[in-house]
Amino acid sequence: MTSLIALLLTLQSATAPAPAPAPALAATPPVLTQAQREDLTCAAAFAIIASEQERGVTSALAYPTMVSRGRTYFVSTAERIVTETASSDEAVALALNGIVGQLQTEATQSNDPAGVIDAVMEPCLTKLDAAVPMPPPPTMLQCAIYLQLAHDEVKNREGDSAAARDLKTLATVLESRARDEMRDEGLSGNEADQRFIESREAIDAREKARSTEDDAADIDFEHCFNLARPADKR
Repeated sequence: MTSLIALLLTLQSATAPAPAPAPALAATPPVLTQAQREDLTCAAAFAIIASEQERGVTSALAYPTMVSRGRTYFVSTAERIVTETASSDEAVALALNGIVGQLQTEATQSNDPAGVIDAVMEPCLTKLDAAVPMPPPPTMLQCAIYLQLAHDEVKNREGDSAAARDLKTLATVLESRARDEMRDEGLSGNEADQRFIESREAIDAREKARSTEDDAADIDFEHCFNLARPADKR
């Protein structure tokens, strides 16, 4: 599936909402059933939204994060349709590219560009939830560790920047609350330390095993930020 993954990465790294150039493929798009075209249209829409989310487009940020789940749907759907149509990766990639171009052309020519994608995304989100269910929200402990990792990454890149300090503060708050939770479970300080170390090692291993082409963490950072909010005073 190298060509399909390359197409997805090209779409997600786009810097403007213009139709992606057709790849130089010596192939013919397969004849698709209505259901197959709808599935590929969803895959294309997810790629567009993922690209816009990475670029901070406000309308795209209203959707659930597409970078990870959208990628999974895109690749699995394309693989399935390659098999169902007995065609090549290149042929399905060409079909996907055409659908993306059509969607972006319709959006460009519309008085309501976001509305064009919204109309496609509404039924597609139902397909996404069925095919790639949302993972359970991260625990307090997982959030503490992921924000520590985010802090380390930002600090290595930017030094002691305001963003790095903010992440450090959030990570510290979450670690403290995670330790409170473990204490409420009856764990001793040493047992809490051990659980923290084991969880950190497991997350480190998972992140290191992530494909070099996959830069999308599967953590719900918005949930983590909510967990770090000041406690309500009663």
